[in-house]
Amino acid sequence: MSLETAEKKVLALKYRPKRFEDLIGQSTISQTLCLALDSNRLSHAYLFSGLRGSGKTSTARIMAKALLCSSGPTSKPCDECPNCTSANTNRHLDIIEMDAASNRGIDDIKDLIEHTKYKPSSARFKVFIIDEVHMLTPQAFNALLKTLEEPPGFVKFILATTDPLKLPATILSRTQHFRFKKISNKDVIHHLSHILHEEGIEFETEALDILSRSGQGSLRDTLTMLDQAIIFSKGRITTACVTDMLGMIDPQFMDNIFDVVLQKGNINPIIEALEEYEAGQVCDEMTIYLKQKMLQDDKTKFDVLLYDRFFRIIADAKHLLSLNSNSSFVLILMLNKMMEATHLKTIEEVINEVEQLITPMAPKRVVVEKAIEKPVEKMEEKIEEKAIETIVDNGMEAVIEEFVGVQYDEQESILDTFSQEAYVELPVASIEQQTYQQLIDKIYERSHELGECFEKNFKLTSHEAQTLHITSYAQDEERKLLYKNFALIRSFVADIYGTQTQIEFTKDEIEKKNDVNPVNIQDFEENSIASMIEDVEFNYNEPEQSSGCVASVLDSKEPKASEQELQIHDLLNSAMVNKAKELFEIKKINVQTKI
Repeated sequence: MSLETAEKKVLALKYRPKRFEDLIGQSTISQTLCLALDSNRLSHAYLFSGLRGSGKTSTARIMAKALLCSSGPTSKPCDECPNCTSANTNRHLDIIEMDAASNRGIDDIKDLIEHTKYKPSSARFKVFIIDEVHMLTPQAFNALLKTLEEPPGFVKFILATTDPLKLPATILSRTQHFRFKKISNKDVIHHLSHILHEEGIEFETEALDILSRSGQGSLRDTLTMLDQAIIFSKGRITTACVTDMLGMIDPQFMDNIFDVVLQKGNINPIIEALEEYEAGQVCDEMTIYLKQKMLQDDKTKFDVLLYDRFFRIIADAKHLLSLNSNSSFVLILMLNKMMEATHLKTIEEVINEVEQLITPMAPKRVVVEKAIEKPVEKMEEKIEEKAIETIVDNGMEAVIEEFVGVQYDEQESILDTFSQEAYVELPVASIEQQTYQQLIDKIYERSHELGECFEKNFKLTSHEAQTLHITSYAQDEERKLLYKNFALIRSFVADIYGTQTQIEFTKDEIEKKNDVNPVNIQDFEENSIASMIEDVEFNYNEPEQSSGCVASVLDSKEPKASEQELQIHDLLNSAMVNKAKELFEIKKINVQTKI
């Protein structure tokens, strides 16, 4: 048997494209090259890049034949002239094909450049096809640059590579770059079915789909597996034969796996069967299965929520496998999580259930417009017992009367006397007291001692026109404590009543009646909240009396011995201070009180 006869039995070589029309999945490239040939707008160098088995070398040979055809350059070579016949058998002297993976040195490039100096032997062009050009050394690339940029008019270069990123930018800029895309599964299946019809072999379409997916867009790889499948299946290609040959999971078994998962059945037999396969391959097969179901819009088993959950579970399983986890454990965990995911409820379902539980328990809302005296009198006559409960809610007081011993009909007649679309106006004083109580509670949260002192000595008088009127009963040590923490109290007042609120303190009857000091909170925004120092300014010519937030110790009629150090007038009139005034000509003295 001759070598040529043996090559024809290999499908990848027997059905290798001979014309541009025979190229599979590269219609844009074949159309561009055909138009360039027909319009005679040819480049001196072409670069074909793409996935292995996508047709780069076959296109280069077809292009060379189209350039050398006796009736060309043409997009449709005659395949009858001596040039076409020699090109089809790879024996043409003017088509020089070089494998850069084995001839990658600068000496090989020098020989190639030497060949470019001589005219073609029989054709109009001399075509150099350099396959796997990215394997050339940097020195070889540099040697090729000048020739590639300005070759003789009869020289054409066709470069092919699977990794164009490894090529220097100087090479890329000197060529027309054609990028071969991945061949789609649909085109591959159509081509395989055509070949099997030509060979007279029966097949199942699903088996061809599995072969196409295994080829991953490479037509040569797929045809190689098809050769193997023809031999393994003994003349009839079935799905079971292909899955067994490739070591993949049968689609029927995959259906059984998800049936068990959805029905929450026993997964032990499935785990035993899956141990024959690699865990990573099982995850990939499940992903492909779910993707096909999504494309088929199969809603009998799955919905969008289940697809999302299953894909997340499979991704988690692959992550565990990347950490070198036990494959059997990962598969068991993955299947159990899938079964659990089928019974999980969505957020909307949980909210609806909670609303259904709460709705029957919700009390009926009764709104009263105004008090009606006469019906109330009738109510009091009919009621034998009643319990009054006062409830404070959001600063408002409401009185709820629970009627005991009243018949249902009587209660219904009583409620009919009130309007259902009305409101009760509560006294403003209760709202003010509730807001003031919030201030007290906030001070208690910071310091129990301070809160107790504040509640005992400060009583709310009124709150009018953004002014908080408070009566102070503080004396002695309590007054000192409140004075020390006044900055903190002031910040709490700003939080509750607003930063524009002023505080006006009025001392009790024992203190001076005219001792009132309005405080604007906005003036103290820059001070520290926990400040313990109050600055008091005095002019020595017209000394001012200090006024504070509490009954000041400075205005006490009979201060104790421990308070003598706080008498500012005595301090300012001392001999030492007077002497300092004379020496330094002081006009103003600032005194800081520290308690």
